[in-house]
This record gives sequence, structure tokens and C-alpha cells, in this order.
Amino acid sequence: MKNFFAAVIFVLSGILPLSGEVLYDASGRPVRYAGICNSSPVKVIDCTPSRDEFRGIWVAVVENIDFPKHKNAAAFQQSFRTVVRNIRNAGFTALIFQIRANCDAFYPSAYAPWSRWLSGKEGVGLGGFDPLRFMVDECHRAGLEFHAWFNPYRVAGKTSVPVKKYLSSLAPGNFARRNPGCVLVKKHPDGNQLFLDPGMPQVVEHITQVVREVLEKYPVDAIHFDDYFYPYEKLDKEDIQTFRRFNPQKLSLDNWRRSNTEKLILQVKLTITRHNILRKRKVRFGVSPFGIWGNRQSTSAGSLTKGKESFFTLFADTRKWVKLHYVDYIVPQIYWPFDHDVAAYAALTDWWCSVVQGTKVKLYIGIGAYNGGKWQIDELKNQVRYNRMRRQVSGAAFFSYRSFFGKERNRGALRLLEFFRQTLQKGR
Repeated sequence: MKNFFAAVIFVLSGILPLSGEVLYDASGRPVRYAGICNSSPVKVIDCTPSRDEFRGIWVAVVENIDFPKHKNAAAFQQSFRTVVRNIRNAGFTALIFQIRANCDAFYPSAYAPWSRWLSGKEGVGLGGFDPLRFMVDECHRAGLEFHAWFNPYRVAGKTSVPVKKYLSSLAPGNFARRNPGCVLVKKHPDGNQLFLDPGMPQVVEHITQVVREVLEKYPVDAIHFDDYFYPYEKLDKEDIQTFRRFNPQKLSLDNWRRSNTEKLILQVKLTITRHNILRKRKVRFGVSPFGIWGNRQSTSAGSLTKGKESFFTLFADTRKWVKLHYVDYIVPQIYWPFDHDVAAYAALTDWWCSVVQGTKVKLYIGIGAYNGGKWQIDELKNQVRYNRMRRQVSGAAFFSYRSFFGKERNRGALRLLEFFRQTLQKGR
């Protein structure tokens, strides 16, 4: 029965790999298609990339992961031009830049203060300089798409500072400081997580305003949300008061939470659609969710996996968002290797192919390039090869910039860049 399911997914993916190169794990054994869930061997063949293949790269500013703080506009411009030059020369087609990490902004905003990750202090910009205007223009000049990446809810990833004290330390214009009643706290031994309460209508309206402001001021190519909806550490009853106050349909707690994230996604999609009609634009809306929607042992529509499930933990019904076209593209974060026991790359990629089948939603696979130093050297390259075998996969996005350039680059990522150079030259 397990082999039957694998064959069905292969057919839906547009190719049945009866021949090809068998992949082997580090011990020399054939890689299993779905780890402990299916032991069929994984095979790959070389395919010429399509001319419109999407090759995106994330640049994260939170904790200055991929982009440093700057003291002035000139230094910012120099650093960003280096980023653009590097990714263009490497063959990437799109930059996914984080412009909102903690209820803040990398642009002058009426709804959020300047990001601390920009200058080092929240609320302080770089004079009269508009970083977002500069970045979008530079990307377009280089022939790259600019995807404006928002973390919609996060206030603080982890903090040991008491909540009231932390909120009072934020800039006066920060929504979380002005609306402490809209902030939920998930307690954790390593530090509390603070995030905007998805069940508050005021929060949905605020995030929509933030998105609308960017759409009206900047010619971005896409609005991009990451995977942080409800926290990965599943909530208990932290939002019970909101649940009782804003639940007219009398949904169960879990269904109510899922309806909250859905409302935001739909509201943003409608906002972008209206903007496109009025301005005659083609701005797209994309979401990059956790790679596992649900396991087959939990739901018949799930994947051949046994890991954490975004449907039940993050309360994000990303499969539904695709089926109802609430998004224009989906980038599931499949940050695991082919030989993973419970979240194998091949099985998850094929499952997402089956999800977008029959829809107009583009599928780009999110690949964890930061793992390239600990995985087998050709793992990242083989993941791209596997993607190119599937007609439903329109490209990939890679996390993140520092894995390819500078001190954090790793051997697997460099091997992938060489593979890009070779295959893109052949495809010209």
C-alpha cells in the first residue's frame, strides 16, 4: 500500500522515474523515498532548467543574520550593491528581503518604527534615506525581482525581560507598545516569545495596513510571508480571552485559530488584488510555510511524514490556501535531506506537487542551504535536480544569503553555485 501511494504521487508529479541515478546515503545504502514511511529508492535524472525557473534567495535582517547594521546611507548602499552583484552573478533571479522582522520597518512608515536591525536602535533611520526605495530600484536595474518579506506577527523571538518592561523599551510608534492588549506571550524556559494575537481583529487590520502602505509606496514584485503564524511551541490557553470574545461562529479553539490565520491571508490577498486592478500591477502574494502540512497518520490528505504539523501546531491550513488560491505562490520549507527518517525531501516535494496540481499557484521549494556544510556535498545540488524533474515545481528559494557568500558559506552551497553555472550555461 505504501508503494502504491508513492507511485500515485510520482504520476501526479508528472514523471515516473523508472530509470535514472539512484541516490545513496553516507553509509552507501540507497536513499529511501520517505524514510521509515516508504523504502522505495530515490532516483534523479538531469533536466535542463526552464527559462523561467525561479531561483530566489532569502536575506534575513533579524539578528542581522544576512545583512549588517549601518551608520549611514552610503554604507548601506555599498553593502546592498554587493548583495545584488553576488546573487545576480550566481544565477539567482529574485531577492526575498526581510523588511519587517519585529513589528518594525526598513522604510519610513506611518505604522511601524525604523527597525533596530537597520541602524542598531529601533526608531532610528539613516537620515532622509529610504532603504526600500533604493533596494527595489537596484534589484530592478539588475534584472532581479524584489519580494518584500514580512514577519506579520512577531514582537520578540525570545526574551527574558518581563513583558511590560520589554514593551516599554520599544519605540513609541511600535504597534505592540501602543497596544499591549494585542500581545500574546508564550512562556518558554529559554525566554518568552511575544507575538501579536492573530485572533484580534485589530491585529488583522494593522497588518493589512502595513502591507497596503508598501504596495502604494513601492513597486515591489511580491509580498512574502514566512512560516511564523502561531508559535512552534504549541499554545495552551494563552489566548482564551480572545477566543471567548471574538468567536461568533462558536468554533472549537483549534478551528478558531486556523480561521484567524486564514482571515489574515485572505485579507492580504484581497488587498493585493484590489491594488493590482486599480494600479494595473501584477504584484504577487507568496507564503513560505513549514514544510509539513500534516502527516498521513493524522489525516488522509497528509504526506508520508511523521514530523511536526503546521495544520495542528501553527494553525496554518496552507493546503487550503493553495486550493482556494489565497496565494499566488507557495514556498514550503523542506529543510531536510533525502535520507531523513520522518521528513524525507523526495516524499515532501512530491506531496506539495500534488497539492498545487490543477491550481494556478506556483510551487517553489524552500531549501535549507545552511545545512550544506553538514550534509553530503551533493545534497543541495541533488535537491535542485529532483525539483527539475517535476513539472509542478517552478523553482526554489534558498535560506539564506550567508550560506553562499562571505564567512558563512559552506561547501554544499558552493557546489550548488557551480551546478547553477554549468546548467544555466547549457540552457542558454
